[in-house]
Amino acid sequence: MIEWLRTRIHKAYERQLVRAIDEPPAHVAVIQDGNRRYARKHGADASDGHREGVKTTQDVLEWCQTLGIEELTLYTFSTENFDRPQEQLDVIFDLAEEKLYDFADADRVHENEVSIRAIGDVPRLPERVQEAIDYAEERTEGYDEFVLNIALAYGGRETMLSAARDVVDAAATGEIDPAEIDVDTVADRLYDRRVRDVDLIVRTGGDQRTSNFLPWHANGNEAAVYFCAPYWPEFSRVDFLRGLRTYEHREESWRRTRARRGLALVRALGGVELAEARETIRRCRDALPAGERPADGEPPEVPESSDVAASSE
Repeated sequence: MIEWLRTRIHKAYERQLVRAIDEPPAHVAVIQDGNRRYARKHGADASDGHREGVKTTQDVLEWCQTLGIEELTLYTFSTENFDRPQEQLDVIFDLAEEKLYDFADADRVHENEVSIRAIGDVPRLPERVQEAIDYAEERTEGYDEFVLNIALAYGGRETMLSAARDVVDAAATGEIDPAEIDVDTVADRLYDRRVRDVDLIVRTGGDQRTSNFLPWHANGNEAAVYFCAPYWPEFSRVDFLRGLRTYEHREESWRRTRARRGLALVRALGGVELAEARETIRRCRDALPAGERPADGEPPEVPESSDVAASSE
C-alpha cells in the first residue's frame, strides 16, 4: 500500500512538472557523470556501471523526442579520459562501438529520423570505434527531425583552438578577408556540421562544473545549467524534467530583464514620437507578470546583470 501510494504521488509530481514546461529548450547537452561511482556503490565492476548508463541514455533520447527537444548532445568520453587504465578504456571503447551499431540499426532511430553525429577528436579513437561512427553517421545522414551528438575524445578548448588555427590559415592564404571574420566564420570550423547553441546543460553525479563542455555553444548562449546528485544510471525522468524547469526559470528571468530594460530605455530617450513611445512602453509592460508591472510614470527597476540559471535540486 505504501509503495503504491508513493508511486501515485511520484507520477502526479511528474505530470505537474510536464505541465509547467511551456516551451522546451531546443538543444540539451548532458554530462553523463557517475557510472563508475554507481558501480562501486552496488559492488559491481566499472563496466557494469557503464552498461547501466547506456540504458539511461536510451531513456533520455526517448524523453527528448516526446517533449519536443530537437537536439541532444551527450558528453560520453573526454580527452582527459585517455589517462584512465587501459582495461577501463577497452571496456568503454567496446561499449561505444557496440552501441553505435545498435543505435544506427534501431527501428526507433529510423522511425523518428534521428541523425547521429560524433563530435571530438575522432582520429584519436581506436579504428574499430571510428568505423562504428562512420557506420552510424552514414546510416542516418539523411535525417533532420532530431540530432543526437555523441561527444567522443572531446575537449572544448582543443576544439576552439583548432577552429582558430583554421581561421588563421584561411586568412593567411587569402581564402577569407580578416576584416570579415565573424561568429559564423568560427562556428563553421568547429565541427563538420553546425551544432545549435546550447540552451541547457545537465550534469549528473553531484559535481557542479561544466568540465570544458561545448564552451562556444553554451557559454556564448548563456545556457542554463542544472546540477543534480543522482549518478547517471540513476537519472530519472523527474530529474530530467527538473532540469527543464531550470531552463524555464532562466527564460522567464531573461524576459523580465529585457522588458524592464526596454521600459527604462524608452523613458530615458528624448525626442521619441509620443505615440511610438507609448506603444513600446505598453508592449514592454505587457511582457511582465501582472504583479511586477510598474504604474504609469513609475520608473522600472533595471537589473545590472543577469546570471545563468543554476539549480542543485
